[in-house]
Amino acid sequence: MLDNQDHVVLVSELGKTWLIDLDGTVVKHNGYKTDGKDTFLEGAKEFLLSVSPEDVVIFLTSRTTEYARMTETFLEENGIRYDRIMYGLPYGERILVNDCKPRGLRTAIAVNTKRDQFMQSQFRTDPEI
Repeated sequence: MLDNQDHVVLVSELGKTWLIDLDGTVVKHNGYKTDGKDTFLEGAKEFLLSVSPEDVVIFLTSRTTEYARMTETFLEENGIRYDRIMYGLPYGERILVNDCKPRGLRTAIAVNTKRDQFMQSQFRTDPEI
């Protein structure tokens, strides 16, 4: 597990599945309630626009489906591609469990960020992985 700091995460050339929390991670925490709209955290929009079209993007949120239209309109108006949004998730930990490839590739990566600060990690492809 990585804490939110400036560092490089080396990843394979294989397609990826991005499981990304929304509130406090990509957009201002509860901004959709307090401000009546979402606002990207610095660097978040640019990162999301840089995700490969071959990758799968799944947003995770504790928001209820009552906010689905507002959320999806915001993402679409900003050109953010995603495959799914999972609404109504519990407020607790999000636990990713995955197997390692037989050649040793670790297929589970977790990055924890401070609330309302987009991750500082950079993901770089390494053809040797």
